[in-house]
Amino acid sequence: MQSSDEKERKEKYKRIFTKLGFVLFALAAWEFFTRLNSGGSFLVPPVSQMVAAFVRSLLSGELTEHIIFSLYLIGAGIGLGIVFAFFLTALYMISKRVADILDIVISIMHPLPGIALLPIVMLLVGLGAKAIIVIIIHSIIWPVIVNSVTGFKAVPKIQLELGRNIGMGEFKLIYSVMIPNAFPYILSGLKIAWSRSWRALVAAEMVFGASGIIGGLGWFIYKKRYFMEIPEVFAGLLAIIIIGYIVDELVLYRIEKNTVQKWKMSL
Repeated sequence: MQSSDEKERKEKYKRIFTKLGFVLFALAAWEFFTRLNSGGSFLVPPVSQMVAAFVRSLLSGELTEHIIFSLYLIGAGIGLGIVFAFFLTALYMISKRVADILDIVISIMHPLPGIALLPIVMLLVGLGAKAIIVIIIHSIIWPVIVNSVTGFKAVPKIQLELGRNIGMGEFKLIYSVMIPNAFPYILSGLKIAWSRSWRALVAAEMVFGASGIIGGLGWFIYKKRYFMEIPEVFAGLLAIIIIGYIVDELVLYRIEKNTVQKWKMSL
């Protein structure tokens, strides 16, 4: 009989090998079909050229600077956005009047793309990092609030009543009952926030050229496209993919494993 730890370890390795196998197959197919066209299309370079451009840009330090700046912008935007979102969520759950007002605000602002607000934001705070951080905050705050509120509303009332009957105070009830029940929704909101922050960053830098002194990966892709350095454009996209995968596997998945899976919670 296999222990639960051994089964979990085998499932983990199986999941990793499945993903790795798919990625390798996709890259091999990409390389093969682009090489069929006399060494690769101008607009769609082979994987080997893309990887070579990626390594070359990293070693030169150019891509590294843009990656660091992108992570700074996204970190600041997500950090501030999550604080504001959780604060507004708390007010939503506490006050019915605030909830009615926020329902109207969310219905107006949630569907509105951040890129559409960028011209107004640039007039208010100027070009550069501040404008992008504001757009990132706008892009993530609404899905986090919506998912968090949905999660807290989905908490079974019988569990709240049971908690009060056994003597739990309000803070204990929130920490031990409401948050664990609502956390799958909260985590889903955080995942959406992570992906939407990248969209806001890249769109702002590519469409309006709104960047700081260095610029993020969106600015890197924009510059390389302007000078028709197509392998470097794909190198910038590859950097975003790699960062997204690392965060998903090392951060978000571990949070889910140590919370949602551990508590046996699900949407």
